[in-house]
Amino acid sequence: MYTVLAKETLAPNLIRMEFLAPRIARKHQPGQFLVLRATEEGERVPLTIASAHPTKGSVVVIFQMIGVSTRQLGALEAGDSLASATGPLGLPSDFYGAKRVVCVGGGVGTPVLYPQVSALHAMGAKVDVIEGARNVGYIVLERELRELCDCLHLVTDDGSSGRKGLVTDVLRDLLAGGETYDLCIAIGPPVMMRAVAQMTKPYGLRTIVSLNPIMLDGTGMCGCCRVQVGGQTKYACVDGPDFDGHQVDFDSLIRRLQGFADEERRLNEIYPCGGPCHGK
Repeated sequence: MYTVLAKETLAPNLIRMEFLAPRIARKHQPGQFLVLRATEEGERVPLTIASAHPTKGSVVVIFQMIGVSTRQLGALEAGDSLASATGPLGLPSDFYGAKRVVCVGGGVGTPVLYPQVSALHAMGAKVDVIEGARNVGYIVLERELRELCDCLHLVTDDGSSGRKGLVTDVLRDLLAGGETYDLCIAIGPPVMMRAVAQMTKPYGLRTIVSLNPIMLDGTGMCGCCRVQVGGQTKYACVDGPDFDGHQVDFDSLIRRLQGFADEERRLNEIYPCGGPCHGK
């Protein structure tokens, strides 16, 4: 049922995949995600819905091939089928009626940010986007974002595209220069989201972050995706994935994300080609 319609490499190991999922395509809203399995024996992988086409019945996800499971997904080609796709999951994004928004995307956070920017544009909001990447080869969705936002600021670690530095360098200059926003949305590595939230807090600028803790079932039953927000335990799959960035305990989130780092490295050594699927 979940037939892959198209697959494209956007940057090294960064894959855009479109597949049939009519029910998900009809019901999804910005900020929601789904859980995929490449094979019947495969791990459940949570991915944000980048876009959907209800009339076509298809859904688009963008993901980075890092571990065994994402490399299994990346091994699928047009005409192949996913074992399962569950969703849409999570709460839709709440933009609080914002009219002027700054969106900050770092690394693979930019594809996750795209549906937010698209929804804000459709609402008539004015949107500035700051996209950060390792180098020019990792800049993605530049054309699509330029069509939707009022101003796109590119930042790379080596200066090969846009400004050299960090996304927070641009954000700091915008805020210090007198730019005013109703809302900031930051999606990317936890360290980056933490830095953005710390920068916006003195300005009283509401800041939404999208969290990606370890997740298993995606329905709130297993408790794997628990995060600390405002001193309370929340579950990213049912209470999020969007949270108030000024309330998130990023230190505990980072520790939990590193909990299985050794196991992930060992699996990558055992299955260098992406696991036992596809005859590999």
